[in-house]
Amino acid sequence: MKAGESLAQTSVTRVKDGDLSADLSDVLAVEEPLEIRIGFAVNGKVEHRAISITMRTPGEDGELAIGFLFTEGIIKSQDQVKQVRHCGLKIGKVKNTLDRAAALNSNTIRVDLAEDIDLDLKRLERHFYTTSSCGVCGKSSIEALQTVADRLNDEGFRVDRDVVHSLPQTLRASQDVFDRTGGLHASALYNATGELEIVREDVGRHNALDKVIGAMFLAGEMPLSDKILLVSGRASFELVQKALMAGIPILAAVGAPSSLAVELAAEFGMTLIGFVRDGRFNIYTGKTRIN
Repeated sequence: MKAGESLAQTSVTRVKDGDLSADLSDVLAVEEPLEIRIGFAVNGKVEHRAISITMRTPGEDGELAIGFLFTEGIIKSQDQVKQVRHCGLKIGKVKNTLDRAAALNSNTIRVDLAEDIDLDLKRLERHFYTTSSCGVCGKSSIEALQTVADRLNDEGFRVDRDVVHSLPQTLRASQDVFDRTGGLHASALYNATGELEIVREDVGRHNALDKVIGAMFLAGEMPLSDKILLVSGRASFELVQKALMAGIPILAAVGAPSSLAVELAAEFGMTLIGFVRDGRFNIYTGKTRIN
């Protein structure tokens, strides 16, 4: 496997009905670290700082980095980004052996910011409140969001319930890597009629959503106030927070929401739907958007 690839080959011994098979080839979803760095000007001098390390499936790293910075409130518009690039050497082979130094460098991406951006350095120095293990209580997390996010507009955007029912089938049909590995989460955006606009896969559910939001940010499509978001797993506080920062009014999940996810969605006027599968779903908040 080369660094930067999303799939890897391995051998397995399959057990079925109590019998061992011969060794077979299997495909795995790749999981590698990605360090996100930013370049910014302080008193006329450019500084570089690592702000996050996440375990992700390689691919769309630029979208992931941009989506992360946007949903954390560090950047707000395209003109605040000068360039996005991987750091270090290109991937290559030395004497038929993967050059690990080059490979590790491919797992670092840097976003250079405009010189005049008003950067909150204190935000970079503390742990992000979206991390589930950071020890901050739920109430404090929601209060922190009130300084960077607005309550969603409840006027105009409505979706038919049949559209919601159709979302998982459309998502499943578009999950190319999941079909081969069974090991990835997915996030997808749809319009009001249920037409799929973008889907991204990753070993991390939050990474898949960052990739979607990053791609739309780079395309100049923010805010996403007329979109439906579907996530393949459960709906956590972190996913609701990211969707909220992007202005997404409806978040649907194949799995269950957490209690804090429901509380956050209610506080900011988001429609939160869970258990979208087998011809049913539960609306936890914002039922007026569903016809």
